[in-house]
Amino acid sequence: MSGVSDNCLAANDWLCGEYLRTRQSELVDATVEHIWITAASIALALLLALPIALAARHWRFARGPALGLTTVLYTVPSLAMFALLLPVFGLSAGVVVTGLVLYSLTVLVRNILAGLEAVPAEATEAARGMGYGPVRLLFEVELPLALPALFAGVRIATVSAVSLTTVGAIVGYGGLGNLIYESMENYFKAQVLTASVLCVLLAVTADLLLLALQRALTPWTRTGARTRTRSTASNARKAG
Repeated sequence: MSGVSDNCLAANDWLCGEYLRTRQSELVDATVEHIWITAASIALALLLALPIALAARHWRFARGPALGLTTVLYTVPSLAMFALLLPVFGLSAGVVVTGLVLYSLTVLVRNILAGLEAVPAEATEAARGMGYGPVRLLFEVELPLALPALFAGVRIATVSAVSLTTVGAIVGYGGLGNLIYESMENYFKAQVLTASVLCVLLAVTADLLLLALQRALTPWTRTGARTRTRSTASNARKAG
């Protein structure tokens, strides 16, 4: 068995412990690059999406252009998007980060806007009656109540960004995508499989972490769900 394990690189096996042992630092570097490109893209997209969503809510005439423009950006193929950004940023990580920011705006703007518009009118009226100004009302009442919709958008955008980051390999900044594209040229099975599995694990891990953060920041949603469950069970027992 040890001979099979030692020769798995030479045999070009899909599962190869020797590859993991000898290429560990390369895998770690690629994973770290993948994470920081994704995280930076989502953070910048949030900083842009919030004012765009606020403008679309405040000025009705801005709603159509804001939603329309972000939708059009999302329809541009990733390879074309990165190619269009090359003259501006050159062969740098800026191409990938900017492209991912533009793609993320579609989901984030729509979800933030939907969350803000779903805030109960009685909540905002009560806050105004207590002397809340527009800024305090936004950050202490409206945004906290819009968090479930906002996080739903962030989760979708993050999983998409993890996937699209791999395309950044065309400019040398694709994180794990660099390993996938490199190994596809010579059909290096262990590297293709390992990098691909790591991409999937990154997406799943990011989604679970964001879900946990959402649940921690919105405890009232869990309380409401439990209350509805108990009410439904009680009604069912009465009906029975």
